[in-house]
Amino acid sequence: MESQKLYEKAKKIIPGGTQLLSKRPEMFLPNLWPAYYKKAKGCEIWDLDDKKYIDMSYMGIGACTLGYADEDINEIITDVVKNGSMTTLNPPEEVELAEELLKIHKWASLVRFARTGGEAMSIAVRIARASTNKDIILFCGYHGWHDWYLAANLGDEAKLDGHLLPGLESRGVPRGLKGTALPFEYNNIETFKELIKKHDSKIAAVIMEPIRNFFPKKGFLEEIRKITKEKNIVLVFDEITSGFRLNVGGAHLKLGVNPDIAVFAKGMSNGYPMAAIVGNEVMDIAQEIFISSTYWTERIGPSAALATIKKIRDTNAIKHFEKMGKMVQEGWKDLANKNNLKIHVSGIFPLGHFDFEYKNTLELKTLFIQIMLEQGFLATNAFYASYAHKKEHVDKYLTAVDIAFKKILYAISNNKVKEMLKGPVCHSGFKRLT
Repeated sequence: MESQKLYEKAKKIIPGGTQLLSKRPEMFLPNLWPAYYKKAKGCEIWDLDDKKYIDMSYMGIGACTLGYADEDINEIITDVVKNGSMTTLNPPEEVELAEELLKIHKWASLVRFARTGGEAMSIAVRIARASTNKDIILFCGYHGWHDWYLAANLGDEAKLDGHLLPGLESRGVPRGLKGTALPFEYNNIETFKELIKKHDSKIAAVIMEPIRNFFPKKGFLEEIRKITKEKNIVLVFDEITSGFRLNVGGAHLKLGVNPDIAVFAKGMSNGYPMAAIVGNEVMDIAQEIFISSTYWTERIGPSAALATIKKIRDTNAIKHFEKMGKMVQEGWKDLANKNNLKIHVSGIFPLGHFDFEYKNTLELKTLFIQIMLEQGFLATNAFYASYAHKKEHVDKYLTAVDIAFKKILYAISNNKVKEMLKGPVCHSGFKRLT
């Protein structure tokens, strides 16, 4: 397999093997996952051996909402490239995009741009701390790799475990940041109130995903909004994953709670690097502090975002995301019942997940990925819906899932899970590769 040969070379010269933890082959199927692609179109990917797969997993880790190499978006980007994607002057598209985002988010008045979600979150943190002259961040969920976030693991390396990936190292993060980032549990207002009471006057911001695996309990977001206003705490909603999935704009609009700042990235530009920090008057401080970077001024990102937002709106892609995601989630449940497998399904329809409810859950996940790959699917225990996914893709996928579940039941019943695996068990979080 050419991809695995190349990946073995990569691990020797690229620390960690890849640039993104979520794309490491070890997170899926060690030694067998096709690590690299030659081309992609719609929801199909060809690896370096020209083998074609249907992507029923993450679709570019959630970045390609319309699908790979969307012709409408690429046509616009091709023109941008021909006319110069970077110059000494600024692209007018960034003004147009700012206006568009403010039309969508009528509670907001100011916008800044970046190119990746993690850096955009760091910008939001910088703005929140500068506008309040306070340091402590309360957070819920996953928000990137930067120092402000990983500081939560200083002195306790398990604090971030429940927020996405276990075992995230805090080495290299200044020890002086200890105690500046404190986690609370989604839908648990009591733990949140305890942190507020304990750190009251020192809290600069509350940072959270308004929705991810579960809808918020009645009153949860509203109570957080009420408390943050009373305490002069900046409320930041991380919409990097949730944005442009349930509606055009941030999921918070659908949930009926407005933050002070909302951060968007991969969901709005179909695979082209783009991020936006949208906010109210607290954003004004950004012109007094140093937030600046050359490639935040290139032209491709805002052009892609404008085109993607337009196509999502014109095609009613939001409804399609929901329809495809619902078909998959209901399919998981029906096929699990049919095959007497215990699984737990969670997530909003466009971003669905399931977990095997057995002690050897990672082994079963690895076996599922292996069986699905053999049938021509890039699959894991998650499905991120895109506009490129059609009913025929879902039907083929669920037929393959049925076969996988049958084999997994056989493996469990006959204590042959490890025996059926053709390689090591997938990783659950951060681990050294060499």
